[in-house]
Amino acid sequence: MAEGTQRGEAGRRGSPPTAGAVGPHRRHRTRAERIRARRNRRRRRLFGGLAVSLLVVVVVAAVFVGSRLWHTVFGSDNDYTGSGKRDIVIQVHDGDSTTAVGETLFNHGVVRTVRAFVDAAHGNSAISAIQPGYYRMRTEIPAKSAVQRLADPHNRVGKLVIPEGRQLDDTTDMKTNAVTPGILTLISRATCVDLDGTVHCVSVSDLRNAAAQAHPPTALSVPQWATEPVTAMGNDHRRIEGLIAPGTFNVNPSGSAESILSTLINASAEMYVRSDLLDTATSLSLSPYDVLVVASLVQRESKPEDFPKVAQVIYNRLREHRTLEFDSTVNYPLDRREVATTDADRAQPTPWNTYVSDGVPATPICSPGEDALRAAEHPEPGDWLYFVTIDSQGTTLFTRDYQQHLANIELARHNGVLDSAR
Repeated sequence: MAEGTQRGEAGRRGSPPTAGAVGPHRRHRTRAERIRARRNRRRRRLFGGLAVSLLVVVVVAAVFVGSRLWHTVFGSDNDYTGSGKRDIVIQVHDGDSTTAVGETLFNHGVVRTVRAFVDAAHGNSAISAIQPGYYRMRTEIPAKSAVQRLADPHNRVGKLVIPEGRQLDDTTDMKTNAVTPGILTLISRATCVDLDGTVHCVSVSDLRNAAAQAHPPTALSVPQWATEPVTAMGNDHRRIEGLIAPGTFNVNPSGSAESILSTLINASAEMYVRSDLLDTATSLSLSPYDVLVVASLVQRESKPEDFPKVAQVIYNRLREHRTLEFDSTVNYPLDRREVATTDADRAQPTPWNTYVSDGVPATPICSPGEDALRAAEHPEPGDWLYFVTIDSQGTTLFTRDYQQHLANIELARHNGVLDSAR
């Protein structure tokens, strides 16, 4: 009995556990361990929630940005309707593609999407050949309207054309009273733009004040080789005479007077450098500024076919320390052109009067053209000291002999040409 009992108990110990068994005995955790476990579970839930939230934010942002980009460039509902809201001026840069122009229009609120403009401009030769410059546009207009506006030359604004031989101020022909607009007037006109029925212009007085008062001269982008003579003129606005070259420019109608002058002077300085002005001046033992002044005299005193000879006359007289005695230098501060000077005029001591002062004028007396500048850089060899125009066709005689010069003057008088001795 006892033996059987022992076998039965042994069998029960080796048999599988019953359904009510709980397996091996677990060690009871301390209270501190249970607190740490709860904290870890809370941290895992918190970090998990943050990760999910961050992922949602990233996805939403990506969808928003992607959707905006898609609709900006490729969207189906990508165009405005109506006549727009307000007039503005936009700039097309040199080398801009159609897409780049579209991006400029989009950034200024003109078109709703770049794609709408590109599609509307497709095949339009006027857009593919659009010139760099400033254009009057209107905000929130259909892309087709934007294309039409850009293609219309009347909407181009800020285009400035400066003819050769113009000076800063207007000049008057005393015989006809005809007024030739000066460079400042031409700039002012180029800045005029009608925005929503109101015409905006940078005034001549604002331009003149900026030319006179901007200090130091580098504020107007005056090149280093012209800084000293410009500074010597103090607050006279004519100190920048000749530093704005003839040519075609684009000026920002919304720019300040100072920024406009600075842009023009900087562009002109680059043109002068490309003409080899600096290197040629060195070879002539003159400053680049003096060569520019000589070019302005050549421009005013003769016809293009005689430019190189007149330049040589100037250099010959300077080398022999003779006064130049040009009527154009007397008329310059009087804002007159092609007018015979009087004894009283020639006696006035001004920074430009070459009858009373040795050397060249204090500044150029106009903006010389490319031919006049080339003649000043490369004068025609000769020993001439005098020249005079003898007929209405512009025939000009050059000589070194003063008596021959007097005879040439008499010939000019006989032919009815009023001209002073040189």
